Amino acid sequence: MARVSAARSPVLDRVMPALSRAADHSGLWMVVAAALAGTEDKWARRAALRGLASIAIASATTNVAGKGLIRRLRPASEVPLARRPARVPRSTSFPSGHAASAAAFATGAALELPVLAAPVGALAAAVGASRVVTGVHYPSDVMAGFAIGTCAGLLTVRWWPLRRTEPAAAIRPRRDAPAEPAGKGLVLVVNKAAGTTSENPAALIQEALPDARIVLAEDGDELPALLGEAAASARILGIAGGDGSVQLAAGLAADKGLPLLVIPAGTFNHFATDLGVRTMQDAVDALRHGDSVLVDVAMAGERTFLNTASTGVYVDLVRAREELEGRMGKWPAVLVALARVLRSSQPQNLIVNGRRRRVWLLFAGNCRYEPAGAAPSYRPDLSDGQLDIRMIDGSQPLARARLIAAVAMGTLARSRIYRTWTAPALSIRTQDGSPVQLSTDGEVVTGDPAVTLRKRRHPLLVYRPGA
Repeated sequence: MARVSAARSPVLDRVMPALSRAADHSGLWMVVAAALAGTEDKWARRAALRGLASIAIASATTNVAGKGLIRRLRPASEVPLARRPARVPRSTSFPSGHAASAAAFATGAALELPVLAAPVGALAAAVGASRVVTGVHYPSDVMAGFAIGTCAGLLTVRWWPLRRTEPAAAIRPRRDAPAEPAGKGLVLVVNKAAGTTSENPAALIQEALPDARIVLAEDGDELPALLGEAAASARILGIAGGDGSVQLAAGLAADKGLPLLVIPAGTFNHFATDLGVRTMQDAVDALRHGDSVLVDVAMAGERTFLNTASTGVYVDLVRAREELEGRMGKWPAVLVALARVLRSSQPQNLIVNGRRRRVWLLFAGNCRYEPAGAAPSYRPDLSDGQLDIRMIDGSQPLARARLIAAVAMGTLARSRIYRTWTAPALSIRTQDGSPVQLSTDGEVVTGDPAVTLRKRRHPLLVYRPGA
């Protein structure tokens, strides 16, 4: 610290103090997160969210545990006046909260998007160094903060598993789907209400595929009718939207025996991500070359689903999120809704495969999901012929408290209230004869008093680049 204080440099006198101020209250990292979230890249948005979640863990650890246990005073060494902060922090010195937040954000962001490791890591290192330059922390404070922040970033994986970047496996068809460089025979419906990132996706698609017929659905209510009309006249059915839109199109394409072109244009795009179609260009390239795969399609009664079907607390979660997301956005609404649902929801009395069950959650994935536990994130295979069934038992003593504790600690997969198995079909029936409340691919629907979840007999032909 004596050597740093004695050194003279415009970088030390001006840049470092400004950088230190920018990182106050994690402001710098919020700006970086906003920039990442503003891109059209799904992984950049995930990197921003994981980075901010890492900061929350690191800040709590640093301020509650670190500074409370180790009462180290701030450095007494003299630094040039130009470097001193306008207000000296009143908290104790060990560890550095700025360094912890910097390392936490860098680690969380790099886990999702490794290309960020070098630039964001270098910025985090500079923030840590600035705390020594301005005389408010010892180097050991900064190093301890870096260690805490790195661990916080890694710890997020316990609750929010990383998604695999490579696409899921799928069956190669005996004959590829038609290759249409200009989109001839394609009728593509664009759901403008699906959270599309581009202001005018239809124009971009039409430019890339001039022979295709593009149909605009202004809202979700007219989407089923427009998709039905498109399927009646198309040689290739296309959909630009989120998972709910793709679900509708997949059912029609399977009924008509049409190949399906998926352009991800929703908020989450889980099926497109597992398929390996991340952008409009991926879909266009696959169509131009006829690259395609066969994937499983599942049914909940007469309703198609491509990702998941659930009943129980997840239905309550989706409804609570939909009530809140108009005011606060989807991701904050998910967190608030989860807290509300875990506090107030009740388990359901169901008959599952002929056995009476008291169930908090019954989840069925179209093909096996990984990892086990509360946050299934991806599928290794899109054509394994199985349903991934997960059940949280509400009949156990203190079931609600055990569920909340297991979710909070990331140990649900090892809890006694959690059961999982695979099967080609699953029957669900309410004990009182009321309709089964289901969420299929994120859309809440009311079914019959008895619903069977199963696989369709024939797989669906879907375009995928480099198949």
